[in-house]
Amino acid sequence: MFYHASQIEDITTLEPRVSNHEIPLVYFSTKRENVLVYLSNAIEKYCKDSDFIYDGKWQKWGPYGFNEDGRLRLEEYYPNALINTYKGVSGYIYSAKDVKDSGYNLQIPDAIASSEEVDVINVEYIPDAYEAILQAEKDGLITVLRYEDLSEKRKKRIIEIIKEEYKK
Repeated sequence: MFYHASQIEDITTLEPRVSNHEIPLVYFSTKRENVLVYLSNAIEKYCKDSDFIYDGKWQKWGPYGFNEDGRLRLEEYYPNALINTYKGVSGYIYSAKDVKDSGYNLQIPDAIASSEEVDVINVEYIPDAYEAILQAEKDGLITVLRYEDLSEKRKKRIIEIIKEEYKK
């Protein structure tokens, strides 16, 4: 099974869109828990919540990586980032069975991208992305690194990462 997350309701066919890779693709993971992070975008949500005017294209971005065992590792880049980004955010996880891999190397474990439309076979409503992430953490499916638990060295590295991302 392949999974795709979106805040858009009633999708029956997932269509490739131009995104970070600058070519039309639709992204999937073979792990449901890995798509939870895409139900919200910290930067986009903050800008919208604070009435920051931006008329450009929003790009998906998330502060995550993967543990050595392959589990998704979601990091808080500032205090309460998880709550601020995901609490109260609803969305949908769409499932697909037949996905033709585009061959594009995403360099993301358990992820593939298709350059073709993909039919949805099931949809799961997620009423609160924050609660879903906490449940996935409780179930041992993902790891959440909270800001207050990070070392000072890691916090300094996060500042560097943010500056690098800002320049893009």
